Amino acid sequence: MIGIPLGLLAANATEWVVHKYVLHGLGKKKESFWAFHWHEHHRESRRHGMRDPHYERSVFGNHSQGKEAAALVAAGLIVAPLLPIAPFFVGACWYSGINYYRVHKRSHEDPQWAREHLTWHYDHHMGPKQDANWCVTKPWMDHIMGTRVPYAFTDRERRTVEKRRRLERRRAEAEARATEPAKAA
Repeated sequence: MIGIPLGLLAANATEWVVHKYVLHGLGKKKESFWAFHWHEHHRESRRHGMRDPHYERSVFGNHSQGKEAAALVAAGLIVAPLLPIAPFFVGACWYSGINYYRVHKRSHEDPQWAREHLTWHYDHHMGPKQDANWCVTKPWMDHIMGTRVPYAFTDRERRTVEKRRRLERRRAEAEARATEPAKAA
């Protein structure tokens, strides 16, 4: 039974390491296979306020959701040989992979849910420092490694949201003024 907490901890540590060193480390290089994470997933999440339209498609595709699912299946296959000697560990790892996909997908389909239930992941995408808050399912390793940087529900977030609203209001007013002469003519 010790395999369950060990599997959960190993999965969370793997989340942290892969996200930091593979998805951001290698992923920032446009020619890398892992570039989908930074150049697709982060771009879409920032552009749409945490929502990533790739998660509205079928999982079977050459896009960030499909590549993420393929990587999770590969991770499950890597631990599969340990099943006869560490079934609880493997089960916890498989559960963690399924849970990762489930909560990550939901967080990018429902940004408000993410802000309230996966605050650390919301902070990763929407905060000013996207090279922090590496965990998705639980922030355990971020706390252990000192990479947890809060953003949601802070004064900084409030100021950023207010600034964004002012800019949107000004943009809308400018567009309205630009169309007024056209209406009068």
